[in-house]
Amino acid sequence: MIRKCLFPAAGYGTRFLPATKAMPKEMLPIVNKPLIEYAVEEARDAGLQHMAIVTGRGKRALEDHFDISYELEHQIRGTEKEKFLAGTRDLIDTCTFSYTRQVEMKGLGHAILSGRPLIGDEPFAVVLADDLCLNLEGDGVLAQMIQLYKKFRCSIVAIQEVPRDQTHKYGVIAGEQISDGIYRVNSMVEKPSPQDAPSNLAIIGRYILTPDIFDLIADTQPGKGGEIQITDALMKQAQNGCVLAYKFKGMRFDCGGAEGYLEATNFCYEHLYLKGR
Repeated sequence: MIRKCLFPAAGYGTRFLPATKAMPKEMLPIVNKPLIEYAVEEARDAGLQHMAIVTGRGKRALEDHFDISYELEHQIRGTEKEKFLAGTRDLIDTCTFSYTRQVEMKGLGHAILSGRPLIGDEPFAVVLADDLCLNLEGDGVLAQMIQLYKKFRCSIVAIQEVPRDQTHKYGVIAGEQISDGIYRVNSMVEKPSPQDAPSNLAIIGRYILTPDIFDLIADTQPGKGGEIQITDALMKQAQNGCVLAYKFKGMRFDCGGAEGYLEATNFCYEHLYLKGR
């Protein structure tokens, strides 16, 4: 039903300067694996095989990462270092990768719209790689959301509770709780101040979107920060039908900033790397 995952990866990563001046933020390593690889693994483990990546200037490393490096692989063939590329090679062998460029940075909504030629007229997932999501006790966040989509057949956003003084960093929803952890969205605001936030339920970087979202984005005017916001398009969709918000099971690390990145690195080193996972 859902075959494709879109990865908006054209942003400048300004919260991580100067590291991201010449290096894509999606290539920042969590221990020894880049963020984009964690993201693609999550999509693959959810049953998706076509990875559609929206890149920009200076992002060539993303394409190179999911390609064969003949010189490097020849150099380490037959050594114990070969095992470190096994996971990457498995993704290359089991998934297809396509790329397009977002020529101008006009917001997440515009980035998703830029991926329309790669997606076509079908429902799809969206993953923001700098939101690292892990669930060590069950299905990943995207797999959980795809199971919900099979039941409800509408757009779904992942949410988590955040402190009220942090709402200005997120899109924030309000809605009717229809079952445990699932809300029918009736309000959605991009980066509201704490006093204007409709709740403390913040949208994080996991979405399931139906294909009509593309036309809605195309008709959306620039909003907060002069950017085309996906929350504005989703609010139109919610008014015309149904958008669900899902309080996922697992952990989320904001790796676009130093604090979340360090927390993710320490966690993955202890719970994944040292255990060979």
